[in-house]
Amino acid sequence: MPPAGHPNAHEPDSAAAAGGGANHSNNNNHHHHPPPPRPLPAEVVPAFPPPESEDEESWVWSQIKAEARRDADEEPALASFLYATVLSHPSLPRSLSFHLANKLASSTLLSTLLYDLFLASLTASPTLRAAVVADLLAARSRDPACVGFSQCLLNFKGFLAIQAHRVSHVLWAQQRRPLALALQSRVADVFAVDIHPAAVVGKGILLDHATGVVIGETAVVGDNVSILHHVTLGGTGKAVGDRHPKIGDGVLIGAGATILGNVKIGAGAKIGAGSVVLIDVPARNTAVGNPARLIGRRNGDSERDEDMPGESMDHTSFIRQWSSGSNVASFSSCAFRISFSF
Repeated sequence: MPPAGHPNAHEPDSAAAAGGGANHSNNNNHHHHPPPPRPLPAEVVPAFPPPESEDEESWVWSQIKAEARRDADEEPALASFLYATVLSHPSLPRSLSFHLANKLASSTLLSTLLYDLFLASLTASPTLRAAVVADLLAARSRDPACVGFSQCLLNFKGFLAIQAHRVSHVLWAQQRRPLALALQSRVADVFAVDIHPAAVVGKGILLDHATGVVIGETAVVGDNVSILHHVTLGGTGKAVGDRHPKIGDGVLIGAGATILGNVKIGAGAKIGAGSVVLIDVPARNTAVGNPARLIGRRNGDSERDEDMPGESMDHTSFIRQWSSGSNVASFSSCAFRISFSF
């Protein structure tokens, strides 16, 4: 009998279930189609999103384990990996620490050292664990390619890079800066994401695709921000001190965008793909082009009528808003600049 909690633990034996009488089985002998895969019981995979009354970390972890059991049953080639990475661990922090340690291990940073480092940081900080859960929920709700929490935990390098950065940021604050910088370097090698350990990053962050993301030392990224691949939050090259962008809550930054200098991107702003931003962008406004220009918000809309772009992932509404009437020429100019910025 399978162990308790196994997806097949409460299901009848398939032979017994099929043995409803000889006549029944004989009547179906002419059917050669394999039976469809059995769905997981409703109590094993809870509905999305989590119920408000249940602790989010516990709910997400139960979902991850249920998905891992299902995937191990359906794909035996991954069963050992899923057991070692998810099913053998009693908690999300231990699973994440184990997986990150194996991903980032090198001759300099041994997996045992990294595991202890990650687990100690996550165990000591409820805020850090809450950020992990918020990032998982962000990926699951915003990215249509994310079909499950376990997929994000195991395969999404943007998620993994952010979690490793959170630990390097803790090390930086503890004045363990050589180790923080060594971890940053390893994350850049493995995930192609380069975030300075001193950079401040909020929760509910989605690095979609993630390749080529660079975030500088004095940058600040707020909560519920979504950043696509090949985005740079950098300095101008000549400034010292506080020299990197400050990104507000709910901002969406399109693929290939570059934001340089100590500029402020207001809450709910949108940065178009390929834009080069050297100026402040007010809250709920859109900046597009190279160099970027502001195209404002849709006339007549109040803040409460608009979704936060970082959560809605609406990349193109500014095209619909600014491609009619007197705005056609100005938008065409912006679009022309964007096309040549890739």
